[in-house]
Amino acid sequence: MRYSLRAKAGIARLLMGCFMENIILEMRSITKTFPGVKALDSVNLKVRSGEIHALVGENGAGKSTLMKVLSGVYPHGSYDGDILFNNETVAFSGIRDSEAKGIIIIHQELALVSLLSIAENLFLGNENVEGGVINWPKTFSRTQDLLAKVGLKESPSTLVGQLGVGKQQLVEIAKALAKDVKLLILDEPTAALQENDSAKLLDLLLELKAQGISSILITHKLNEISRVADSITVIRDGASVSTLDCHAQNISEEDIIRDMVGRDMAHRYPARDSHLGKTLMEVRGWNVWHADALDRQMLHDIEFTVRAGEVVGIAGLMGSGRTELAMSLFGQSYGKNVQGEVRLRGEIADLSTVPKAIKSGLAYVTEDRKELGLILEETIQTNTTLANLPRVSSFGIIDENIERQISEDYRQALNIRTPSVFQKVMNLSGGNQQKVVLSKWLYSQPDVLILDEPTRGIDVGAKFEIYSIINQLADDGKGVVMISSEMPELLGMCDRIYVMNEGRLVGELDIADASQEKIMSMIVKA
Repeated sequence: MRYSLRAKAGIARLLMGCFMENIILEMRSITKTFPGVKALDSVNLKVRSGEIHALVGENGAGKSTLMKVLSGVYPHGSYDGDILFNNETVAFSGIRDSEAKGIIIIHQELALVSLLSIAENLFLGNENVEGGVINWPKTFSRTQDLLAKVGLKESPSTLVGQLGVGKQQLVEIAKALAKDVKLLILDEPTAALQENDSAKLLDLLLELKAQGISSILITHKLNEISRVADSITVIRDGASVSTLDCHAQNISEEDIIRDMVGRDMAHRYPARDSHLGKTLMEVRGWNVWHADALDRQMLHDIEFTVRAGEVVGIAGLMGSGRTELAMSLFGQSYGKNVQGEVRLRGEIADLSTVPKAIKSGLAYVTEDRKELGLILEETIQTNTTLANLPRVSSFGIIDENIERQISEDYRQALNIRTPSVFQKVMNLSGGNQQKVVLSKWLYSQPDVLILDEPTRGIDVGAKFEIYSIINQLADDGKGVVMISSEMPELLGMCDRIYVMNEGRLVGELDIADASQEKIMSMIVKA
């Protein structure tokens, strides 16, 4: 008889009986203060042996700070409270101390060296050394065993940089297994993964659970929680507000959201009455070739329109060409031999460079805010005015008083949660970073904004605020092009949806006629 992974994990839970009730981790009254900010306020967390424990909360709620306390990034003495692991009070002075106990954390930004092989990455800092020399046969043999456990068939000598993000996540888990992991902490492990890769990673967590390995899963994707979690702890504003047992009670997404944001969210997407105006943007015959392989055409005869007050969605699978389309339109930031015509407000627009695209009234919020959207080491004030420096300059010199006032106005208007515009952007949560990106482009005074995955990696509360900003832009007569991999998001926010596949627009749906099934049907039949 065959059982599903979930069933196997459930059977393992029953067989372990009392073992499952054992507490492997208890964090008591953890309080962590930074200058002027109490990041954690008497947080309590209990994780049972052999369970998957979900840790959820809005961006900035304190989840990552709590895990940094647990793993020793913030050493004992820099916080108040106690940590018990396997019924023993522990005081970690660094990550090596926590790893020695079997607590392994995998951060959202993977800690792999792309130019080293899988084997070298798995045992980096934990080498198989005999007589002062690395035992490479043993290293490769152990690597093969570990890769088999996580379902990878790659050679141990394969360079990590040659792997996709999904496989790199599995390498990180294999690296944790190499250190005899007892408690695995995963911070947004599926944020950058496609649906299939996400499913594989969640299946692996269930396999590890069946082997008695405990996990703490930090994720914004509530469907993942309902699929694998045994318990849920919700953190809000630096305090633990609830702990839910997924097997003892029927927990809905609405219950989790209510605890996360402190209010009911009857509607995931804010309501908007659409008032469409004249055509703001018209793209005709848009063709783009690959930047390096000049014989490879990436976009084929793209044609679409955007009206004033309209939110236009672009749906498609990963690799369909959505980002390539957005970047090629925005100052030809992507591709070569770009051909076609774009009209903005009825006039042919020169979009050949980024400054010309901005001057024409186009703005682009990139899907990668950390690498391409922001200067993380700079302040909110500096980032807010980057796309329109002439408005805050005189004779090439920036007026810092004007710049400060403008950034403060946007901080208040977009509800950027920070005590000061002098705060470095790198210290903000993902949702607040996204608001800074939006501030930057709103200050450029565009007519049309292209938003590429505008809510990626942020929680439901911050998403609602971003959605409200998008609706306000449409109400103000702007045109919005919204690219998203989440079809419910497109269906909840857009007036029309274009469907894209393999560099072509293969369909168009009015929102009244749109559904996930129709969108997928257009993709698979293209």
